[in-house]
Amino acid sequence: MPRELIDDFGRRVNYVRISVTDRCDFRCVYCMSEEMTFLPRAQVLTLEELAMVARAFVELGVEKVRLTGGEPLVRRDIDSLVEQIGGLPGLRDFAMTTNGASLPRYASRLRDAGLKRLNISLDSLDPQRFRQLTRTGDLDRVIDGIRAAREAGFERIKLNAVILKGRNDDEVLDLVEFARNEGLDISFIEEMPLGDVSDHSRAETFCSSDEVQEIIASRYPLTPTTESTLGPSRYFRMADSDSRIGFISPHSHNFCATCNRVRVTVEGRLLLCLGNEHSVDLRRVLRAHPGDMDALKHAIVAAMPLKPERHHFTTDGDVQVVRFMNMTGG
Repeated sequence: MPRELIDDFGRRVNYVRISVTDRCDFRCVYCMSEEMTFLPRAQVLTLEELAMVARAFVELGVEKVRLTGGEPLVRRDIDSLVEQIGGLPGLRDFAMTTNGASLPRYASRLRDAGLKRLNISLDSLDPQRFRQLTRTGDLDRVIDGIRAAREAGFERIKLNAVILKGRNDDEVLDLVEFARNEGLDISFIEEMPLGDVSDHSRAETFCSSDEVQEIIASRYPLTPTTESTLGPSRYFRMADSDSRIGFISPHSHNFCATCNRVRVTVEGRLLLCLGNEHSVDLRRVLRAHPGDMDALKHAIVAAMPLKPERHHFTTDGDVQVVRFMNMTGG
């Protein structure tokens, strides 16, 4: 069995994003519908199965594991899963994407369990607008969560902001100022066309990374860097701050040629590309061969030829993929 995962285009897969739940305490407008039907428990991977998947990938040369959702911190006993994964030999970077609302309770426990880094979603600093974008979110709880994470000793905490034209693009500089003042990194993300959202027209709200970069550069000249967290962010620096500015640009600066990532949904579907439906059912393998690491690893290796050369996102509001982002893993 190979010790590395190489696809048919010569790209080495060394990063896996594992969704631990499709549930969330927010209902962000670009991620899911206001009224969602969530998966029954039997269809969701157990914590033991999730830990086994992570171990299989790390044994196949994956260096970075990120836990996603939904919201990972609504999954019961999430800290025990973090502890199991955090101790895997060969794991170079262990991270989580969260909305931050539960971090006052969990931050220290996660850090002690072996989690290295946090990405925290923050799309607005206006409480009323934040509630509109998240439908249920409380901005003060998220701010408290960010500060709890910093106090717990997490380094290079990064904010993720999805910018929608006419909704929060006027807050780009405010978000940069907040990141600078709090000693955080921040990445600005172009909206992904996943799931049929009813809240807004994606064609009308699309805001490119170039537009966001131009707004930031009007106050802070940006210098490109070669820094990487093994993900898709292109990082820039400001001369007078340690905070990094990142851009994730699936539309305007396609990063498929260097894609090193795969995703595992909470149902156990191994997705070879965010923008395609190519997948392999790892849950079937896990439950047909309980505890059989070799069978699981063989299934992962055999899936690599399914990884396509690129995705084909458009900005005209067309839905290329019908699953919502909470089903995919943020």
